[in-house]
Amino acid sequence: MRHTLMSAKRTAQLAALFSLTVVVGACATGAVRERMLTLPKIEGATTVGDKTCSQCHENMMAPFAKTVHGRLADFEVMGGGKGCEACHGPGSLHAAEGDTAKIHAYGKLASDQASALCLKCHSSGELMQWHGNVHAISDVACTDCHKIHQGDKPVKKALKMPEPELCYSCHKEYQSKMNFPSHHPVKEGKMTCSSCHQPHESAQNALRTDERANDLCYTCHARYQGPFVFEHGPVQENCMICHDPHGSVANNLLKQNEPFICLQCHESHFHASRTGSSANPGNTAFDANKLNGASVPSAYSTGTRVGYTNTHGSDAWAQAFGTKCTVCHSKVHGSDLPSQTAPAVNTDHTRGWPDGSKGLTR
Repeated sequence: MRHTLMSAKRTAQLAALFSLTVVVGACATGAVRERMLTLPKIEGATTVGDKTCSQCHENMMAPFAKTVHGRLADFEVMGGGKGCEACHGPGSLHAAEGDTAKIHAYGKLASDQASALCLKCHSSGELMQWHGNVHAISDVACTDCHKIHQGDKPVKKALKMPEPELCYSCHKEYQSKMNFPSHHPVKEGKMTCSSCHQPHESAQNALRTDERANDLCYTCHARYQGPFVFEHGPVQENCMICHDPHGSVANNLLKQNEPFICLQCHESHFHASRTGSSANPGNTAFDANKLNGASVPSAYSTGTRVGYTNTHGSDAWAQAFGTKCTVCHSKVHGSDLPSQTAPAVNTDHTRGWPDGSKGLTR
């Protein structure tokens, strides 16, 4: 009875703790969401128009008029504001007092507040998911990458600098990898970071795909998509199991050179890596070239088993680590041919395993 009461009490405590955790988590999530969506306000300020702004900021007005935001027509804003105060807020108090605290100065705003001002207009398409984006979570604001007041030669998409230099200003580790011997043609100018990555969405790794990472790779490397009769498991799961898309010292963006990348999953082949062993006398598959149905020398006989040596010599182990697996297995992404046929030549000159199977493997 006492044990039952203690168990019930313990269960009640755990339930109360769980409820408290849910409430605290919900409050925290709500606070973050509210902070992300709440626009900064300038209490008591009213709009004054661009002419008032130009009295002090004439040097900024001229280049701004050439930008996309400066050329907006009335019908494009759909009833919203345009001009300086559309982004910086009503400027009456700032114009009267000269106080930068009475205007939305993006350099002084928190990242979520600065982004919230941009999201008043830029809230459709890929920008709908900005709140869950890794950049937003890392306190990166729109103005960290974009510059609205551009010069006479504005950069594409109002970026502060062109790709990939803009991305490299934060992602130094990928800049280093892009200089490795094997890399995607980013520094050659044939693609950019945004060819694969979507900096505004909340997808995994901000990749430009709604499905698997492989589907993004297949947009350029369609020949590896298949379907194949004999598929390579890692290829079907994720290309990045074997490849580092940002750059590698190994060839073909491999994370390691051959055969070591293959040996992480596959054992070394017996014919290339073993110095010798023994097998049943009815099956000399392991060394068909050596015995080939001939009489077994007594030196090879050990009880009920037949011994053999590697026909590739004593250096076969070293040769295995100096040879690429793709010398023979060239279709590592998938093939319509089996990876290994029945190599067995039995003592009666028949091929296949003693049970009658042909030994086809994948």
